Amino acid sequence: MSDLEFTPHEPEVDSSPATDLGAAALVAENGELYVSSGVPEFLTYSFAPPPPSRIPHLGHLALFSAFLLIGFVCMMACLAIAVLVHFDGVTQFDQIKTDVIYLLGSEAILYLVGLALSFFIFPLFWQKSFFAGIHWRGRTALHWSGLLTFIALGCFGLAMLDQVLLPGPEHAPIEDLFRSTGAAWMMFFFGVTVAPFFEEIAFRGFLLPSLATAYDWIGERFTHQLPRPLDENGHPQWSLAAMIAAAIPTSLVFALIHADQQGHSLGPFLLLVTVSLILCAVRLKLRSLAASTLVHACYNFLIFSVMLVSTGGFRHLDRM
Repeated sequence: MSDLEFTPHEPEVDSSPATDLGAAALVAENGELYVSSGVPEFLTYSFAPPPPSRIPHLGHLALFSAFLLIGFVCMMACLAIAVLVHFDGVTQFDQIKTDVIYLLGSEAILYLVGLALSFFIFPLFWQKSFFAGIHWRGRTALHWSGLLTFIALGCFGLAMLDQVLLPGPEHAPIEDLFRSTGAAWMMFFFGVTVAPFFEEIAFRGFLLPSLATAYDWIGERFTHQLPRPLDENGHPQWSLAAMIAAAIPTSLVFALIHADQQGHSLGPFLLLVTVSLILCAVRLKLRSLAASTLVHACYNFLIFSVMLVSTGGFRHLDRM
């Protein structure tokens, strides 16, 4: 029999410190305590608790991107079939750019496929629901709804100021989609509901936390520090530097994907970067993706409301 023998033992409180190499040593294994008698200290071992599981991380972001790629393939296939059968009178792909039904329909397919796959696959990795994994926390958004509405009004004020100081082009490409009253109302509904919901999941639900976690993970490798514990809701607790470093590229990418709609104009681009930084701050401060989604939706509602009023309920689109 080996001279190393481990037997279950209930630890007793002993006021005298055991400093001799031959003294009994308590060893933790699988959550239970064992005592080794007469074993030198350098031969004892213990299992450190596993680091906290911070989600979503870069691997989850890559998987989410793969789901979007699948959604993109499905979207292109549907568009090809629609053009082939001349749906809505479209006979060429170039016509899709100004056809609101094709544009919004294709985006809806992309969003639905990506979210459907995410909704069913990610819980298998996370051992929690999809919305719990992305830290949706709808009750937090409802609790702070007054403040969040005020923040949206502030973002709207910045948009009005930006229009005065750094106005965009006289005719932005996005205005080509407002070709009829019906198309304008479709854009209004989509821009206030579907677009903010999906964009917040993509940018503040996956990209932002993934970059923040990666930043802290790299720092921990260099400083040999343990990861910060998760909070009571299972939310990662990032360093301030990580949150800033993640919010800046997230906002730049967010503005870039909208740049084409605004004719790549500097003023609207800077406005989108600023609004995105505010959305990131809301998401990080309240630790609620629903909170940033509410601000985003309210901001879009205010922007579209100005169009609605100025065109007399989208009846005089020439006034845009």
